[in-house]
Amino acid sequence: MIHSLRGTILLKTPNAVVIEVGGVGFMVSCSAKTVAAMPAIGEQAMVWTHMAVREDDISLYGFASQEERALFQKLLGVSSIGPKVALSALSTFDAPTLAQIIAAGEINRVATIPGVGKKTAQRIVLELKGNIEDLLSGVGSTPTLAGQVDDDALQALLAMGFAPDEAKLALEGYDGPSMDPSAAVRYALKRLGSRL
Repeated sequence: MIHSLRGTILLKTPNAVVIEVGGVGFMVSCSAKTVAAMPAIGEQAMVWTHMAVREDDISLYGFASQEERALFQKLLGVSSIGPKVALSALSTFDAPTLAQIIAAGEINRVATIPGVGKKTAQRIVLELKGNIEDLLSGVGSTPTLAGQVDDDALQALLAMGFAPDEAKLALEGYDGPSMDPSAAVRYALKRLGSRL
Protein backbone atom coordinates (compact mmCIF):
# COMPACT_ATOMS: atom_id res chain seq x y z
CA MET A 1 0.00 0.00 0.00
CA ILE A 2 1.36 3.42 -0.97
CA HIS A 3 0.59 5.73 1.97
CA SER A 4 2.02 8.99 0.63
CA LEU A 5 4.25 10.39 -2.10
CA ARG A 6 6.86 13.12 -1.99
CA GLY A 7 8.65 14.20 -5.16
CA THR A 8 8.81 16.59 -8.09
CA ILE A 9 5.72 17.74 -9.99
CA LEU A 10 6.12 16.72 -13.65
CA LEU A 11 2.60 17.43 -14.91
CA LYS A 12 -0.62 19.05 -13.68
CA THR A 13 -4.11 18.65 -15.14
CA PRO A 14 -7.44 19.85 -13.68
CA ASN A 15 -7.96 16.49 -11.92
CA ALA A 16 -4.55 14.82 -11.64
CA VAL A 17 -0.83 15.35 -11.17
CA VAL A 18 2.24 13.33 -12.06
CA ILE A 19 4.81 13.18 -9.26
CA GLU A 20 8.29 11.84 -9.93
CA VAL A 21 9.69 9.86 -7.02
CA GLY A 22 13.09 8.23 -7.45
CA GLY A 23 12.91 8.42 -11.23
CA VAL A 24 9.39 6.94 -11.42
CA GLY A 25 6.43 9.12 -12.42
CA PHE A 26 3.23 8.37 -10.49
CA MET A 27 -0.10 9.51 -11.98
CA VAL A 28 -2.22 10.63 -9.04
CA SER A 29 -5.89 11.55 -9.43
CA CYS A 30 -6.86 14.46 -7.16
CA SER A 31 -9.76 16.72 -6.35
CA ALA A 32 -9.68 20.12 -8.06
CA LYS A 33 -8.97 21.70 -4.67
CA THR A 34 -5.91 19.52 -4.08
CA VAL A 35 -4.58 20.23 -7.59
CA ALA A 36 -5.05 23.97 -6.97
CA ALA A 37 -3.00 23.67 -3.76
CA MET A 38 -0.11 22.02 -5.60
CA PRO A 39 3.05 23.98 -6.41
CA ALA A 40 4.25 24.71 -9.94
CA ILE A 41 5.72 22.09 -12.27
CA GLY A 42 9.30 21.34 -11.25
CA GLU A 43 8.72 22.03 -7.55
CA GLN A 44 8.54 19.52 -4.71
CA ALA A 45 5.15 18.21 -3.59
CA MET A 46 3.75 15.81 -1.03
CA VAL A 47 0.35 14.09 -1.10
CA TRP A 48 -1.39 11.54 1.10
CA THR A 49 -2.57 8.70 -1.10
CA HIS A 50 -5.21 6.00 -1.43
CA MET A 51 -4.41 3.08 -3.72
CA ALA A 52 -7.30 1.27 -5.40
CA VAL A 53 -6.50 -2.19 -6.79
CA ARG A 54 -8.83 -3.94 -9.22
CA GLU A 55 -8.32 -6.92 -11.49
CA ASP A 56 -7.39 -4.76 -14.47
CA ASP A 57 -6.24 -1.52 -12.86
CA ILE A 58 -4.20 0.03 -10.05
CA SER A 59 -5.03 3.68 -9.39
CA LEU A 60 -3.60 6.25 -6.99
CA TYR A 61 -5.66 9.07 -5.49
CA GLY A 62 -3.96 12.01 -3.78
CA PHE A 63 -5.09 14.38 -1.03
CA ALA A 64 -3.95 17.59 0.59
CA SER A 65 -4.51 16.24 4.10
CA GLN A 66 -5.08 12.97 5.90
CA GLU A 67 -8.57 14.16 6.79
CA GLU A 68 -9.45 14.73 3.14
CA ARG A 69 -8.27 11.19 2.41
CA ALA A 70 -10.30 9.80 5.33
CA LEU A 71 -13.44 11.51 4.03
CA PHE A 72 -12.77 10.14 0.51
CA GLN A 73 -12.48 6.64 1.99
CA LYS A 74 -15.72 7.08 3.93
CA LEU A 75 -17.48 8.17 0.74
CA LEU A 76 -16.20 5.03 -1.01
CA GLY A 77 -17.90 3.02 1.73
CA VAL A 78 -21.30 4.33 0.64
CA SER A 79 -23.06 1.92 -1.71
CA SER A 80 -22.87 2.99 -5.38
CA ILE A 81 -20.24 5.70 -4.71
CA GLY A 82 -17.02 5.20 -6.65
CA PRO A 83 -13.76 7.16 -6.73
CA LYS A 84 -14.96 9.50 -9.50
CA VAL A 85 -18.00 10.68 -7.53
CA ALA A 86 -16.00 10.85 -4.28
CA LEU A 87 -13.43 13.14 -5.96
CA SER A 88 -16.26 15.17 -7.48
CA ALA A 89 -17.63 15.70 -3.96
CA LEU A 90 -14.23 16.89 -2.69
CA SER A 91 -13.86 19.17 -5.73
CA THR A 92 -17.24 20.76 -5.00
CA PHE A 93 -16.71 21.27 -1.26
CA ASP A 94 -13.52 21.31 0.77
CA ALA A 95 -13.28 18.46 3.28
CA PRO A 96 -14.32 20.42 6.43
CA THR A 97 -17.37 21.90 4.66
CA LEU A 98 -18.45 18.58 3.18
CA ALA A 99 -18.13 16.84 6.55
CA GLN A 100 -20.26 19.55 8.19
CA ILE A 101 -22.90 19.42 5.44
CA ILE A 102 -23.22 15.64 5.78
CA ALA A 103 -23.29 15.78 9.58
CA ALA A 104 -26.02 18.43 9.42
CA GLY A 105 -28.08 16.26 7.05
CA GLU A 106 -28.19 18.91 4.29
CA ILE A 107 -29.35 16.60 1.51
CA ASN A 108 -30.07 19.41 -0.96
CA ARG A 109 -26.49 20.71 -0.74
CA VAL A 110 -25.06 17.21 -1.12
CA ALA A 111 -27.24 16.80 -4.22
CA THR A 112 -25.46 19.76 -5.88
CA ILE A 113 -22.34 17.58 -6.32
CA PRO A 114 -21.96 16.60 -10.01
CA GLY A 115 -22.91 12.94 -10.44
CA VAL A 116 -24.97 12.89 -7.23
CA GLY A 117 -28.76 12.91 -7.51
CA LYS A 118 -31.29 13.33 -4.72
CA LYS A 119 -31.46 9.60 -3.90
CA THR A 120 -27.67 9.25 -3.80
CA ALA A 121 -27.43 12.36 -1.63
CA GLN A 122 -29.95 10.83 0.78
CA ARG A 123 -27.89 7.63 0.86
CA ILE A 124 -24.66 9.55 1.58
CA VAL A 125 -26.27 11.43 4.46
CA LEU A 126 -28.01 8.32 5.81
CA GLU A 127 -24.89 6.15 5.76
CA LEU A 128 -22.34 8.77 6.89
CA LYS A 129 -24.19 11.19 9.15
CA GLY A 130 -23.46 9.26 12.33
CA ASN A 131 -20.11 8.03 11.06
CA ILE A 132 -18.46 11.36 10.35
CA GLU A 133 -18.30 12.94 13.79
CA ASP A 134 -14.70 11.79 14.23
CA LEU A 135 -13.71 13.90 11.21
CA LEU A 136 -15.40 17.09 12.37
CA SER A 137 -12.86 17.78 15.11
CA GLY A 138 -9.82 16.64 13.15
CA VAL A 139 -10.74 17.70 9.62
CA GLY A 140 -8.98 20.83 8.59
CA SER A 141 -6.27 20.46 11.23
CA THR A 142 -3.88 20.03 8.31
CA PRO A 143 -6.08 21.46 5.59
CA THR A 144 -3.35 22.35 3.14
CA LEU A 145 -0.26 20.79 1.73
CA ALA A 146 1.69 23.72 3.16
CA GLY A 147 0.46 22.80 6.65
CA GLN A 148 1.93 19.32 6.23
CA VAL A 149 5.23 20.84 5.09
CA ASP A 150 5.32 22.90 8.29
CA ASP A 151 4.79 19.72 10.31
CA ASP A 152 7.52 17.89 8.39
CA ALA A 153 9.96 20.76 8.87
CA LEU A 154 9.13 20.94 12.57
CA GLN A 155 9.74 17.21 13.00
CA ALA A 156 13.09 17.54 11.21
CA LEU A 157 14.16 20.36 13.54
CA LEU A 158 13.09 18.36 16.60
CA ALA A 159 15.15 15.41 15.31
CA MET A 160 18.16 17.76 15.17
CA GLY A 161 17.74 18.42 18.88
CA PHE A 162 16.01 21.80 18.89
CA ALA A 163 13.35 22.43 21.54
CA PRO A 164 9.72 22.50 20.25
CA ASP A 165 9.17 26.18 21.12
CA GLU A 166 12.50 27.14 19.54
CA ALA A 167 11.73 25.19 16.35
CA LYS A 168 8.22 26.67 16.01
CA LEU A 169 9.56 30.18 16.48
CA ALA A 170 12.28 29.61 13.87
CA LEU A 171 9.69 28.50 11.28
CA GLU A 172 7.48 31.56 11.77
CA GLY A 173 7.28 33.76 8.70
CA TYR A 174 8.47 31.13 6.23
CA ASP A 175 7.09 31.98 2.79
CA GLY A 176 9.35 30.00 0.45
CA PRO A 177 8.32 27.04 -1.77
CA SER A 178 5.00 25.85 -0.40
CA MET A 179 5.76 22.17 -0.83
CA ASP A 180 9.44 21.99 0.17
CA PRO A 181 10.06 21.08 3.81
CA SER A 182 13.83 21.14 3.24
CA ALA A 183 13.59 24.81 2.23
CA ALA A 184 11.60 25.50 5.40
CA VAL A 185 14.26 23.74 7.47
CA ARG A 186 17.04 25.78 5.80
CA TYR A 187 15.09 28.96 6.55
CA ALA A 188 14.68 27.96 10.19
CA LEU A 189 18.35 27.00 10.56
CA LYS A 190 19.42 30.39 9.20
CA ARG A 191 17.21 32.11 11.74
CA LEU A 192 18.48 29.88 14.52
CA GLY A 193 22.09 30.47 13.42
CA SER A 194 21.65 34.22 13.50
CA ARG A 195 20.63 33.98 17.16
CA LEU A 196 23.54 31.71 18.20
